[in-house]
Amino acid sequence: MRAAFYSSTGTAKQVLHVGEQPTPTPEPGEVLVRIAVSGVNPSDVKARSGIGISTAQPLIIPHSDGAGVITAVGSGVDSGRIGQRVWIWNARWDRAFGTAAEFVALPASQAVPLPDNVAFEVGACLGIPWLTAWYSVHFREPTADDEWILVAGGAGSVGSYAVQLAKRAGYRVIATVSSEQKASIARSLGADAVINYRTDDVAAKVSAIVGGRGVDRIIEVDLAANAHLYTKILKPGGSVIVYGSSDWNKPLPLHPWLRHGVTVSLFIVYELPADVRRAAIAASAEVLADPSFSHQIAAIFPLDQVAEAHEAIESGGVIGNVLLSIDH
Repeated sequence: MRAAFYSSTGTAKQVLHVGEQPTPTPEPGEVLVRIAVSGVNPSDVKARSGIGISTAQPLIIPHSDGAGVITAVGSGVDSGRIGQRVWIWNARWDRAFGTAAEFVALPASQAVPLPDNVAFEVGACLGIPWLTAWYSVHFREPTADDEWILVAGGAGSVGSYAVQLAKRAGYRVIATVSSEQKASIARSLGADAVINYRTDDVAAKVSAIVGGRGVDRIIEVDLAANAHLYTKILKPGGSVIVYGSSDWNKPLPLHPWLRHGVTVSLFIVYELPADVRRAAIAASAEVLADPSFSHQIAAIFPLDQVAEAHEAIESGGVIGNVLLSIDH
C-alpha cells in the first residue's frame, strides 16, 4: 500500500516520505479500513516535529483521524461489518501506524459507523476535534439559563464544534478569534459575541458583553497564552477546561487564581474515560444527521502533499480542518 511515513522527527519536508509499505492484516478484535480521507491535527504535526506522542517506533505512519470502508475483519469481529463506512479515532495513539495510508488496521471499536449520506471528508473531521469539543462543553452542564461560556479560538477545528455544541447545550457564547474572517465564521456558527484578541482589549470587551460579572466558563486552546486573563474575564469561582497549550512549562499565576477561586481542569483527548467517549460518539450521530451543523474544512491535500498539509497547520493560516485525500 502507499503511505506517508517518517523514521525520525524534524521538519515536514525533511522527514516525511510517501512510498510503499506493507498492507496490514487485522489481528483478533480488529478491522482493516480502506482509508478515503485522513485527518491532520496539530498533535500529528507536533509529533512529527518531535513533540508530544512518543516516537520510539522505528517507522511511523502519522495521523489519528480518518474515514473509509472496512474491507476485512479479524477473528471475533462480526463479518457483517465488511463494507461498512466508518470514521476513525485514536488510530495513531500508542501505535506506530495511523491513517495517512491506503489501509489501517485497528481495534473494531475505533471504527465508528458513518451514515451513507455523510461525506468521508466530514467523517475525517471528527475524531480529535469532535471528541475534544464535546468533552470541553459537556465537562459540566450549565446550571442556569444565562451562563456565559468563552470559547478560545472559536473558528478553529475544535472551537467551531465547541461554539455550536455550547449553543445547543444552552450557553450564551463568546468566541475569541484572530481575524475578521474568523469572526464572521464564529458568528455564523451561532456565537452571541465575538472578540478579536489581536485588536481588542479582551478583558474590557468581555466585561462589556456580560455586564461586568465575568464569564462562567472558558474552553481553552492555549493555557500559556491566556492564563493571565482568567482573573479578569472569569467570574469568581468560575472554571476553565484546558485541552491545549503552546508551552506546558510556562509559570502560571497561581496565587491570583487562588484568590479568585479559579478551577482549572485539564484533559488529553486520547485518554478520555470510556463512558465519556461513548457518550460523545453517540452524540455525533445526532449532529451528522443535522444539515445545519457545520464542519469546517480548511483544505484538502493529496497524499503526495502530506508535507504541505503539515506546513499549512504550522503556518496558522488555515481555518478549520486540514485533510488528506487518499487515492487508491
